[in-house]
Amino acid sequence: MTDNGGTAAELRKSGHGAQAGGSAAQPVIRVEGLEIRRAGAPVIENASFTIEAGDFVGIVGPNGGGKTTLVQGMLGLLPKSKGEVWIYGVRLHEFRGWEKVGYISQEATNFDEMFPLSVREMVGIGLVSGKTIARPLRSGQWKKVDEELEFMGVADLAHRRIGELSGGQRQRVMVARALVRDPQLLVLDEPERGMDASALERFYGKLSELHNQRHTTVLVVSHDLSTVFCRMSRVLCVNREVYSSCVDGTQETEYLKKVYGEHFTFVYHKHECKEGFS
Repeated sequence: MTDNGGTAAELRKSGHGAQAGGSAAQPVIRVEGLEIRRAGAPVIENASFTIEAGDFVGIVGPNGGGKTTLVQGMLGLLPKSKGEVWIYGVRLHEFRGWEKVGYISQEATNFDEMFPLSVREMVGIGLVSGKTIARPLRSGQWKKVDEELEFMGVADLAHRRIGELSGGQRQRVMVARALVRDPQLLVLDEPERGMDASALERFYGKLSELHNQRHTTVLVVSHDLSTVFCRMSRVLCVNREVYSSCVDGTQETEYLKKVYGEHFTFVYHKHECKEGFS
């Protein structure tokens, strides 16, 4: 099992069996009464919400509030103690369509500076499966790799070692690696770690393009509330309990106080978002 990014299939050793079912009208993710425990204590309690196709979702909350636990529970990377999760209308334990899901963990960019693979080779790994692991990539597959490097704005880095790159560059490479399989759902856990403000703006700009141009459903665990409320259409506020809302300026203050505390203050005005934010 690996958590260096790419599809969730690589993380769950479940790359065979029945394909995902359900109609196009099914939510991408449906969660009902989800409880996840660690060391016997509940980290997520009685979570119920849906993620619809085309949502751009920010998952926010204090450190230790359970954001990563929630994401890993939704993807089956952590066991649940109660509740149910459906992905594209299929119960989590029966779901086999993991080629639809791209997941990039917090540790995805932790490479030693001397890690030998080039950027292009790293992205190419996203097209390798158990059936093709001994086969070299075909020319059409390398073309797809180059297209995603171009889309993520890192084509000029293709022949550099992945370990030489900055945090922001590595994150864009890992997104390109996930995108080579054309996922319908992309989940990122705190991708802004190690980025300065300029790199962060470029990175989230690319995620917005992905969402707007390809209609990919995107979930991002983030500590950057301004980015979440400027760019994203939905927000999940998480601190053991989960509060789900559209970003429309009506319920966010109430939910943020529930997860950060009554004295938390966050003033958000849509007109103050930078030009180009969606």
